[in-house]
Amino acid sequence: MKKIAVRFENICKRYDGPKRKPLRDFLTGKIIKKVSAKSDSAAKSVEQIWALKDVSFEIEQGEVIGFVGSNGAGKSTLLKILSRITKPTSGFGEITGRVASLLEVGTGFHPELTGRENVYLSGSILGMSRSEIDRRFDDIVEFSGVGSQIDMQVKFYSSGQHVRLGFSVLAHLEQEILILDEVLAVGDQDFKEKCMKKMHDLAGSGRTVLLVSHQLESLEKLCDKVIWLDRGQVVEFGETSRVLDAYRNAKALA
Repeated sequence: MKKIAVRFENICKRYDGPKRKPLRDFLTGKIIKKVSAKSDSAAKSVEQIWALKDVSFEIEQGEVIGFVGSNGAGKSTLLKILSRITKPTSGFGEITGRVASLLEVGTGFHPELTGRENVYLSGSILGMSRSEIDRRFDDIVEFSGVGSQIDMQVKFYSSGQHVRLGFSVLAHLEQEILILDEVLAVGDQDFKEKCMKKMHDLAGSGRTVLLVSHQLESLEKLCDKVIWLDRGQVVEFGETSRVLDAYRNAKALA
């Protein structure tokens, strides 16, 4: 019986922001300024935005899971909750194991430090000792392909170099859960193939990989299952080809 790496039950995430006014009210307010004794804070109204609503799923240890959905579907918010960056508004979530995530280009990198210095900084932030980083350093640099530029400040790196080095650091850690956002969207085809092979190897060793990508063909090759999100809710969760076919059909009809 496989162990459950992630269990989410009815997860919701709400953001509170200023309520948007119709254009007519906005223009009227600009032309006619009303004098009111009420304080500004009392006059303000708040709009509740649900980024996620009643999201439930279970992910087994060692699975590669893809997340798809249009912009604003809730994918980034979900990954931030999975990465423990933000908390849900309500619902139950259980994550078993240490989590390492690459959600944005250059996440965890200090622009004024060199690639070498950032490898040690990122590794220590993610729980590696200096001796562990020492043992893995050459493999990290070789996999990333940055070569002699490892001793250059990362502010001079391209977006592709950022992602390659960031992914390489994460891939050589021992965290049980690896979370990646659009790592396959940056870099050349050779590195994408290396990433996919590495993710297969990680899953084969019992690591769980969670991946957001708009490259559906890559998800078909890589993922055991796919979660399709729309407007903060799970539309489908299941076998990769079935979910991606349904997703493609929905996009074609939109």
